[in-house]
Amino acid sequence: MDTSSRYGKLWTRDELILAFELYCRISFSKTKASNPAVREVAKAIRRTPASVARKLGNFGAFDPELKRQNISGLGHGSKLDEQIWNEFNQNWEALVTQSHRIRRKLAVPERCDTTWVPPKGPSEQLRSSKQRLHQSFFRDAVLSSYDGRCAVTGLSLTECLIASHIIPWSESVEARANPRNGICLSATIDRLFDRGLLTFHDDLSIVISPRILAIQDLPVQEQVSSYNGRPMFRPERFLPEIDFLSWHRDHRFIDN
Repeated sequence: MDTSSRYGKLWTRDELILAFELYCRISFSKTKASNPAVREVAKAIRRTPASVARKLGNFGAFDPELKRQNISGLGHGSKLDEQIWNEFNQNWEALVTQSHRIRRKLAVPERCDTTWVPPKGPSEQLRSSKQRLHQSFFRDAVLSSYDGRCAVTGLSLTECLIASHIIPWSESVEARANPRNGICLSATIDRLFDRGLLTFHDDLSIVISPRILAIQDLPVQEQVSSYNGRPMFRPERFLPEIDFLSWHRDHRFIDN
């Protein structure tokens, strides 16, 4: 018998997709019954917040990045839990699309970026609506993985943080919603990263462009150059893909 039934009715596929999408959006330390996001999903699927929190813990048991940190999820998950993990852990576009469908069916409010402004025109609205959903998921997943602080400076002001794409949105459709294609950076550091004046080695150490290092200006030296060679603040989950970092160094970084 499915082990999830020990706590009540069996979980459906749609419920698990919604739970897994939430698991990706919030940090593992916040997978608590008291979290408003957990309570919102619980209300929509007519389960207790504690039941949803346990399910998020079940997903944590499959997460190799948590295991690497000696953080264990909850055991006694179901085969369907593992199937959902295996199906969507690398298929982010499908996760965003299907969770959106389920949220609409259950009338669960979308967790979207409030700064988004709807464009004019039906076709443009449809395209931008899909883009908004992907960007919202991506931002939540990336910022929660870095515990809401810049991977370079440690700045923890949410209003100043950006979920930066390693491979830009325009360059790869497949990697657009992939949290492993993202790094949480402050606005200034994001600008440097986007312009190729900062990048990362495969070991996640910070690399500052020689163009910046050559500037003999105290604020630049203190606020940018001083980070050269330092390790980034590593995320709890969704470590940057090595291939993505390599792409950035090869195609964006200015090394002269």
